[in-house]
Amino acid sequence: MSNFFTYEERLTLQKDLKESKSLKSIAQELGKNPTTISREIKKYSSEVATGYPGYPYNACRNRINCRKKNICGMDCSRKATQYCKLCRECNEHCPEFELEVCSARFRPPYVCNGCTTIGKCTLMKTIYDAEHAHIAAHHRISESRSGLCVSETEVARLNEIISPLVRQGQSIHQIYIEHENELMCSEKTIYNYIDACLFDVRNIDLPRKVRFRERYKKPEFKVDKGCRIGRSYKEFEHFMEQNPDTPVVQMDSVIGTVGGKCLLTIHFVESSLMLAFLRDANTSQSVIDVFNALDRILGAELFEMLFPVILTDNGSEFSNPRAIEYRQEAPGRSSYHRTNVFYCDAGSPYQKGAIEVNHELIRRILPKGTSFDHLTQKDVFLMMNHINSYKRKKLNNRSPYETFSFYHGEDVLEKLACRQVPAKDIMLKPNLLKK
Repeated sequence: MSNFFTYEERLTLQKDLKESKSLKSIAQELGKNPTTISREIKKYSSEVATGYPGYPYNACRNRINCRKKNICGMDCSRKATQYCKLCRECNEHCPEFELEVCSARFRPPYVCNGCTTIGKCTLMKTIYDAEHAHIAAHHRISESRSGLCVSETEVARLNEIISPLVRQGQSIHQIYIEHENELMCSEKTIYNYIDACLFDVRNIDLPRKVRFRERYKKPEFKVDKGCRIGRSYKEFEHFMEQNPDTPVVQMDSVIGTVGGKCLLTIHFVESSLMLAFLRDANTSQSVIDVFNALDRILGAELFEMLFPVILTDNGSEFSNPRAIEYRQEAPGRSSYHRTNVFYCDAGSPYQKGAIEVNHELIRRILPKGTSFDHLTQKDVFLMMNHINSYKRKKLNNRSPYETFSFYHGEDVLEKLACRQVPAKDIMLKPNLLKK
């Protein structure tokens, strides 16, 4: 009896839930334990805030008999004869809002798939969808089998022992023999950490290692698999509810060829301005180095104003959020804390859709499969200047450069190495970077 579900089994589970079958009968049909079925439903179901045609999501206890109008105090596009309960923003503005939660969601079968009133319900629902569950399960399995589960504190401890001795010319083998009891890990693990750029020393500091070509491409490691705790998309939404006027910065990577140079992209959602930085490898340390450099260039006050919240995906290069959120040293700085990092849900790139859409402009100049190894940071600045000077309909026919300048001034753009390109000279073709 396997605990793992195939896609066909998940489709069967979804169908049986819609038919309101008991967990016991579903378990018998699928040849699994009822506890396994229950665990599958609880783990991979999704909360959905929807209503039904003509009636948006409304979780207020008084929604049925409510006759309130003009709650938000703004001119409403709806007809005057309609009530505020028919507006999707009603719950946010009403001072008498009382949350109603359907208790059936917390009793077997724990979902609303087979509920007879789902077609007339405007409350929060719990839905089991086979396709979503299958994708989420495979991503969870993939995450559990990749990377290294090592904390930032442990990395710092090992770094203090190993890096000074390597700089003295000692080999990893020599260090391991003398400090085996202190290190509490294998010699191979130390080499893996160095390959992943988790220490101050690199492979170039190991005299013999650089003389040999690697037999295979080393995997990229997560610094800490618990990095998403307290930084999930749900926490991001909660943070934005508490701080609604906080500007959001989205972050992602653009890959050239596998194992070659890559780009770190930083997108200011408010103005659509995008920065890009060339990195030799897609590692967490390379991302940290970029933010440390921006912190030095901009200064603490300006950095904290521009980067209050950073939203990114679950790539291994973003798996050391504390090193991004906090300064190592803060002489003359306002504080050690400088930003807040949050992560999108797995398999949900639409949650940072603004940066994903803007990547299309980069791909006009650097199509997929193009190697970035011949590029310099100067080339990347040139490319982004052309992209940021390109006018957008959503910005009221202004360019990201003009919009950002309006909010923050040209002095800031100067520090970020941004230049405006005349409209007649803008080129979004590969010829831009041909030498």
